[in-house]
Amino acid sequence: MLPSTSPRPELLSPAGNWDCARAAVANGADAIYFGMPRFNARLRADNFTEEDLPELMKFLHAHGVKGYVAFNTLIFTKELPDAETQLRLLESSGVDAVIVQDLGLARMVKALTPGLRLHASTQMTITSPEGLEFAKQLNIDQAVLARELSLRELERFKDAHVPLEVFVHGALCVAYSGQCLTSESLGRRSANRGECAQACRMPYEMIVDGEQRDLGDKRYLLSPQDLAAVDEIPRLIELGIRSFKIEGRLKTPEYVAGVTQVYRAAIDRALAGKPAPATEDDRYALEMTFSRGLYPGWMHGVNHQELVGAYYGKKRGPYVGQVTRILGADTLELDELHIAMKPGDGVVLENLADTNYEQGGSVYEMRGNALSFRHGHFRMEDVKIGMRVFKTSDPALNRSLRQSFEGDLPIRKQHQLDLHVTGKAGEPLVVRSGAHQIASAMPLQAAMKRPLTPSAFIEQFSRLGGTEFELGSVDFQVEGEVMLPISELNRMRRELVTLWSGDDSSPKKPERSLVTLESLMPARGKGDESSPLHIHALCRTQEHVEAALVLGIPRLYLDFEDIRRYADAVKHIKAASDTAQVWLATPRIQKSGEAGFFKLIQRAEPHGVLIRNLGAMSFFQDAGIPMTGDFSLNVANPLTAEILKKAGLERLTISYDLNIEQVVDLLAAAPPSWFELTLHQHMPMFHMEHCAFAAFLSKGTDFTNCGRPCDRHRVHLRDRVGMNHPLKADVGCRNTLFNAVAQTGAQFFSELRDFGLSCFRVELLEEDADEAMIVLRTYQELLAGQRDGDEIWRDLKAQSQLGVTRGTWTEMA
Repeated sequence: MLPSTSPRPELLSPAGNWDCARAAVANGADAIYFGMPRFNARLRADNFTEEDLPELMKFLHAHGVKGYVAFNTLIFTKELPDAETQLRLLESSGVDAVIVQDLGLARMVKALTPGLRLHASTQMTITSPEGLEFAKQLNIDQAVLARELSLRELERFKDAHVPLEVFVHGALCVAYSGQCLTSESLGRRSANRGECAQACRMPYEMIVDGEQRDLGDKRYLLSPQDLAAVDEIPRLIELGIRSFKIEGRLKTPEYVAGVTQVYRAAIDRALAGKPAPATEDDRYALEMTFSRGLYPGWMHGVNHQELVGAYYGKKRGPYVGQVTRILGADTLELDELHIAMKPGDGVVLENLADTNYEQGGSVYEMRGNALSFRHGHFRMEDVKIGMRVFKTSDPALNRSLRQSFEGDLPIRKQHQLDLHVTGKAGEPLVVRSGAHQIASAMPLQAAMKRPLTPSAFIEQFSRLGGTEFELGSVDFQVEGEVMLPISELNRMRRELVTLWSGDDSSPKKPERSLVTLESLMPARGKGDESSPLHIHALCRTQEHVEAALVLGIPRLYLDFEDIRRYADAVKHIKAASDTAQVWLATPRIQKSGEAGFFKLIQRAEPHGVLIRNLGAMSFFQDAGIPMTGDFSLNVANPLTAEILKKAGLERLTISYDLNIEQVVDLLAAAPPSWFELTLHQHMPMFHMEHCAFAAFLSKGTDFTNCGRPCDRHRVHLRDRVGMNHPLKADVGCRNTLFNAVAQTGAQFFSELRDFGLSCFRVELLEEDADEAMIVLRTYQELLAGQRDGDEIWRDLKAQSQLGVTRGTWTEMA
């Protein structure tokens, strides 16, 4: 049961369109979140328009439901004025909060639209209390934590002093939100811009030490089951979680209705002190509305054998049974019915050999365990004994769910009116409710026949249908037998409702902020074309380090899988060179309890630290060690850059989401000396808690029992077009899948130099010593003016086995 001093938790449902919004409201959501046509991470949803907003917010508030706008993408420099316009529109339309990824946009919200609450999106990658501490410096009002956190890890946020929100149901992204560059790298469709191509739901083959590993029917190696934390609700309430979020702005209104119903009931049971697991009917509704298999996600920690089933990447629904006989041309007999079936229900026959070709249809007739279909519907020659059958639709359930939100929705009772009633003959009837008082327009008269009794008064004042109020206690202290016309009682009731509806506690339209976007922008400064050029190298092996030292690279970033090797590497580099600086990269993700990684880095005494997450920002801010921010901090505009500069970063790596035009815009809007740019790299695509090494090369559930196959094997994942993408594990056993094809920005070097950029980076991955020497020397010659970008492009393409692509550097149409 919720402690009496704790705020009531919120159920937050998705709404991709009007029907979904109605479905959420009708089935018990306390708030919905939705997107506009721009700046939201689900651009494929129907979303809501500027014209929709006033009506939508009026509808929501009339039913006691809040409306949050997902403003959760990176904002490019030239888009900042449009972002300001949209923020002011949302504020004036009565939107309750915006959910924000971009740090610069968060600053705009607080400065330009103080009437909007600011929620830090899960795209901000808040994975630890240390990261939350940095986010709180933005004055956030609520934080959406990463989905990869367990109950034990969430417990460490108990002293957060800011409301916390977690996802409790829906699709799980295999990559950390805000850290997935796969769509950007493979298809120029950035997940940080709302255009995720769902590459995680595609099949992959595992290449181990150069040979394909037979994994049987497991092909969807990066496709997790869907999150279902309905049974964890009581514990989450105990941990003080304020908001329970359902994923699904691309899902149907039936999905929104069904899932909202189930979680509303679970929350209400917990709050009433009667927690209980979800019923069979609840689980059926969750599976039928959408499911790739339901699983508690990371709530109970990492289990690499269960999170990713790997057999399919799309909706399945409940398991029906297994084909045991084919009866004629239209009928399949199953071993047993594991779930109730009826004519009209839809099924699919699982084809693990090719899940893109799976037969399905509606059941026409049932006889025992036999399902019959319309004549000619199935190609029976393609049906195999042993195929599993899943239920994909239930028209009766869908009709029931639709009925829940069709037609006029009753106004949800939000306020209880407790009344104190006094009066006597010759004086008006006085009704007090809270701070409000109303009196009858005429005096009470002695009753001749029908005196005003408590029950008669209550009968008139309880007629509050169509309003947000319901009658509470009535203290009836009227003296003697008196009367008052019913019409006057009704007038008084309407006046009281009007007073309460316009109470000072009601939200009021905020005054427009006089702060301007222009006043927030940093001073641009001057780009000095004569400033010395710097080439830095990111090294992942000792061979890379030796090549960089031979060539006299002035700064080496070390990004070793085992950071315990850092201390010896720092000593070696310092002994080998009087001029080379050694900087150590933090892990890309830091969870609660993992600050020890930072302490190892600090004790190694590097010249500086490459900061990759907000937790590292908090830890190293006062450590007295120079810091450079890496690409994972998502610097896409000058406002974000200034926030991080003021936090102590000496230089910032420009986000990999920016193409050349957007990079130039950034350099034109902020001092170029702030920035470093990665000129050559294999794009880090998926960065994930899911460990494919442990899941498919061991029987282990986590690092304690997997046997560490990552230490013994070189692994690549082969995609549908035959590209072998390198897979690496880090110190936290998190995996990164890198693009097989290197990316170069060499052909844009002159333009970048013209805009004052002087600091460039080359990142090495799987190169041996000779290959590392070639790549690093090539870029040294570029900076020295001995070779031009087009020549380098041609030469690297010829020298690389896989070739080099211009990737995200190419300007997007």
